[in-house]
Amino acid sequence: MTGSIARASDSEGDLAARRHMLLASRNRLQSLRVPGNVAVMFESLTLAPTRDPHVFVSSDGRRLTPPAGWACLPPGDAGLTRRVKAAGPSWVVIEQRGRKKFSQGLWAPRENIEHARAALEAERSTETYARKREADVARRERTHAAYAVSFEHEVYSFLGFAPRWDALAREVARKVAAHATPVGSGTVARTQRIPIDERAEAAVIAWMRHQTTGYDHMKIERVAGRRREVRRELAQLSRAVIDLHRRDVPHAPHACSLCRAAA
Repeated sequence: MTGSIARASDSEGDLAARRHMLLASRNRLQSLRVPGNVAVMFESLTLAPTRDPHVFVSSDGRRLTPPAGWACLPPGDAGLTRRVKAAGPSWVVIEQRGRKKFSQGLWAPRENIEHARAALEAERSTETYARKREADVARRERTHAAYAVSFEHEVYSFLGFAPRWDALAREVARKVAAHATPVGSGTVARTQRIPIDERAEAAVIAWMRHQTTGYDHMKIERVAGRRREVRRELAQLSRAVIDLHRRDVPHAPHACSLCRAAA
């Protein structure tokens, strides 16, 4: 009987000790918690800018300020940006203008940025990297040249002019491709979101909007949707001009906006 009481007493003592340890651990964890703005320094976030260059807005509406010791890495060096992101927490600042998004830089611990920059500069100073860079540039140039030829062919196919206007179709295709295909041009020809035949059609309509209509000099009301409406109206006119050249019917080139633009 005495032994049973002693064992029960020991069990109660062990349970009390475990409870004390759990309570102490919980208190330590609570003491380590930090308020909202400080806690997010351990996160990698995508934020929107505000008028204050040091205040940003998260997707859930929080207004955040970079922690002490952080710095902004300007956009423009993709390799360095990737390394800084891989080194730890960071904040990407993206400004959206209409449907387009523009990077405003990457905020991250200054130490991470400096270490990544030093390592990358050392790597880029080697002869091996220089050779690799030259090979990459040559490969991109070949890829671009092949795409430009392919895109010009797609434009020519889309136009589908009658034999009488074949020379005009080839010249328009050349001009559209030259305008739309350069890397960094920001035109529809560079997107991969739609098939190449749709890119070709959109590029022709965009080129004609600027070359065969008065769009660039129009004063369009600053009303939501009005510019898009004007573009649709001009696109219809451009398609009518294209259809005119798909028929084997003569007309005076000097009176044709497309013939004049391609001349």
